[in-house]
Amino acid sequence: MNYGRLEVKIKRVCQRKRARDHLKAHLTPTRKRGGAVCSPLCNSNRRISSIMAESRAVEYCSDSEDLFGDYDSILGDSSVLAKLDDAEQNERLRGAEQQPEDEDVLSDSILDGLGDEPFEDLPASQLQFQEEVQEKAKRSRLQDRDKTSTPFRGLANGEGPPRRPAGARRSVADQLKRTMLGNAAAPSAVSRTAMLKEAVVSEEINVAMQAMETVSADMPDLGPFFGLPSKVKELMFKLRGIQSLYDWQQTCLNLDCVQQRKNLIYSLPTSGGKTLVAEILILRELLCRRKDCLFILPYISLVQEKVRGLASFGLELDFMVEEYAGSKGRFPPVKRRNKTSLYIATIEKAHSLVNSLIESSRLDNLGLVVVDELHMLGDGSRGAIIEMTLAKVQYVSKTTQIIGMSATLGNIKDLQTFLRAENYTNNFRPVQLKEFVKLHDTIYDVDPKEENCFRFSRLLNFKYSSTMQKIDPDHIIALVTEVIPAHSCLLFCPTKKNCENVAAMICKYLKEDFLRHREEEKGVLLRELRDSGNGSLCPVLKVTVPYGVAYHHSGLTSEERKLVEEAYSSGVLCLLTCTSTLAAGINLPARRVILRSPYVATDFLKRSQYKQMVGRAGRAGIDSVGESILILQEKDRNMAKTLVCAPMESCYSNLMHDDGKGLLSLVLSLIGLNITSSMEQLQDFLQGTLLFVQWQQLCVGRSLLEAVQQCVDVLKEKELITVDSHSQSLRVTKLGKATYKASVDLTYAEVLYKDLSKGLESLLLNSYLHLVYLVTPYDLIDQCKPDWMIFFRQFTLLSVAEQKMSAAVGVPESFVARKAAGQTVKKGVNLAAVRRMYLALVLFSLLKETDVWSVSERFQLSRGFVQTLLGSASAFCSCVLHFAEELEEFWPFRALLAELTRRLSYCVKAELIPLMEVAGVLESRAKQLYAAGYKTLTHLANADPAALCTAIQNLYRKQANQIVASAKMLVSEKAAALQEEVDELLAPPSDLPQL
Repeated sequence: MNYGRLEVKIKRVCQRKRARDHLKAHLTPTRKRGGAVCSPLCNSNRRISSIMAESRAVEYCSDSEDLFGDYDSILGDSSVLAKLDDAEQNERLRGAEQQPEDEDVLSDSILDGLGDEPFEDLPASQLQFQEEVQEKAKRSRLQDRDKTSTPFRGLANGEGPPRRPAGARRSVADQLKRTMLGNAAAPSAVSRTAMLKEAVVSEEINVAMQAMETVSADMPDLGPFFGLPSKVKELMFKLRGIQSLYDWQQTCLNLDCVQQRKNLIYSLPTSGGKTLVAEILILRELLCRRKDCLFILPYISLVQEKVRGLASFGLELDFMVEEYAGSKGRFPPVKRRNKTSLYIATIEKAHSLVNSLIESSRLDNLGLVVVDELHMLGDGSRGAIIEMTLAKVQYVSKTTQIIGMSATLGNIKDLQTFLRAENYTNNFRPVQLKEFVKLHDTIYDVDPKEENCFRFSRLLNFKYSSTMQKIDPDHIIALVTEVIPAHSCLLFCPTKKNCENVAAMICKYLKEDFLRHREEEKGVLLRELRDSGNGSLCPVLKVTVPYGVAYHHSGLTSEERKLVEEAYSSGVLCLLTCTSTLAAGINLPARRVILRSPYVATDFLKRSQYKQMVGRAGRAGIDSVGESILILQEKDRNMAKTLVCAPMESCYSNLMHDDGKGLLSLVLSLIGLNITSSMEQLQDFLQGTLLFVQWQQLCVGRSLLEAVQQCVDVLKEKELITVDSHSQSLRVTKLGKATYKASVDLTYAEVLYKDLSKGLESLLLNSYLHLVYLVTPYDLIDQCKPDWMIFFRQFTLLSVAEQKMSAAVGVPESFVARKAAGQTVKKGVNLAAVRRMYLALVLFSLLKETDVWSVSERFQLSRGFVQTLLGSASAFCSCVLHFAEELEEFWPFRALLAELTRRLSYCVKAELIPLMEVAGVLESRAKQLYAAGYKTLTHLANADPAALCTAIQNLYRKQANQIVASAKMLVSEKAAALQEEVDELLAPPSDLPQL
């Protein structure tokens, strides 16, 4: 399928009839229309601005043309005109008795018969006609005149209507058509501009839908805006400031494989504009094909950012935007009859979502899956989840298109084979990138053509005192002061602590001029940071922010990170010292990017990590060039040559990662979802995985059958599946079903079942501590090293019942007291349970106080780790809830865990929770909104963004627009879910017994 460039002639914008076998007339009342329900965009008044045709241009009618032609009804049916014809015949029979034969004039009374039934569902133009008819008939009877009741619009020069030839009669049907034509030309109470805009959108969508079905494959152009209404282009400019697309984006969107809906992988450097292409394809799927879409992103912060950014498009173009991250998301999603949905999900949530769609036989409704950072297929357990998700989509649905955005890879052909996809690669960058390395005090160009990869560029021109040389041997101050404060700079450091130390060190040697640069705005930022910490402010940021410098890593709370990112984007901060996670997350470009060291912690950088970091250099529309500088020590010189000049790394399947844990999970879910039920079917499915494509490289000496048989044996041993002794068919057990539906790691499934079973025996209900312990994530236990004195101090604050509960799970007071006293404990104690109880106490304190700062200080943990723990606990609590829902014996946990999930998700006072459901509204902002009178989701959804900016201090108009749009989308989503329940409740059952 392709979209052709089609000739268009426009004579005049007007309403145009549609053949009934193609589309119902837009004047047809909703209840009288047949066929599938169309979107409001498709149902609006259809006025043509442009149209596609294969052979010749389509000409538009002028206002004087007959709009109705051989229509026998202005409605899709004959209800109105049939009544008129019947009334006309009756009146003529009655009038024949009173009038001479040659006078065939109708009385006003013929329309009286139509007054019995009001046309409540008629369009405005027909209601207007009816009202005019009735009013004129009334005047006619008062004046005792013998006139027709059809209103007549006089000529411009005041002449009356032309006389009809003697004996001629105009039927009421003709008069109705004539009147409708007049009404269409008459001024309307509705803005004509607004009507035209709405009609243009509706028409272009329908034209695109027709084109997608009819145009030939050799036509390159799509229409108004790549098969989308021009309103989308207007929104791109209004909301994003995008006026035109890059050449590569236009080329990519016009590829034959894209037009034919084949799978596609496209690879470009960072900041090349990959996401915009994906968003246009998503919008085309939602609006033109009326199919749902799934957008998979690697991090929660990116999901929330994308939800905020696309909510306004959803409101304007009438589709739903649903967030699937953390504890958010409904499985299966609400089934919507009249709207399409865009699901924006993290990797893990996307897998659960696809599973739920397969189980409910709704995967065919998913028209498009877009995967950002597709190269993460090679990233451990998360890569295995991506592979499972895409393999299931391809196997179960033959109509779902997959689009992957990837960094440049050395073995992209393997991914193409796996996804049966085309590949598009381009080296485009909106801003030229110049790569350098620094060795001693010399800067070298990175040039792969050179024998040593490096070519001399210049010497550093910065005078260092002996003291400065000792403190800053890598000349970081010299490198950053070449660009700040006039331009922005990112400085990547190997560790979190190094980020803070380097930021503080730089500020010691900056001139006082830096303090005066945007001084007032930096004061506002400091106040906001203090407010976000409930009066507490990080001592490092307190010193560095006045100089326009800050650090950015996972040790900050999400509110601090957001404030720092916004300040950097607006230019209030000019330098960020950060870890490598910033390069993989939100897009924060800089004029210069400096890599403090070629290491992440103690691991040497990978080529892909290096490219991701240096890719942040150069801000489109601001800088003409971007620079990256890698600081090297002499010992790292040879390894650095490989890093900056070697070809890109390859991407390999991770289903066999960690002793084949990914493959085990895949086999369990395939059996549970009834996708496969035999060894042969399992092998058939696995032949569609990346693992099978790379089998000879990854599994030397083993056959696929052996690997499958081993998985089945392990799952059988864990009592997650059963094998029928006669038919050899595979069936999932209740525990197995609970495990895959809750997305519980197979390593922890058995432990979780035992913990919940033991918890039921003596469940403590007068405190949250026992429930919190049960949902404390197992995977964070190894990161916890308890401070025994703090542990003992907090333990003694527990009630007697809580201490008994702790002893019941294997953590008695005597053990904690001895460890705090530094004594050796001979009696064996499960250290995993001890560490888990320590983390549970942190979460328990958070639930009681809802203050991350005070809790992190009390337990001597970084506030970032405490918030990460909270987020992980809320997500795991949601998993445990789904686990309990599948196992009847755990029914008491269902109601208890539902409320705990909600509390852990937000961990604020109850009145702020509705506001924090809105994407991008964090605790400090929720407090501001609540204090200003915006206390509910409905308040926010109906708020005026301008009024919000006035009422809330330091709230920008763009932020206000996003908050209001997100709130409206959330209200619409909740209302639609309730409406679906109502419709389902009122609908007669399909299996209703018949007499």
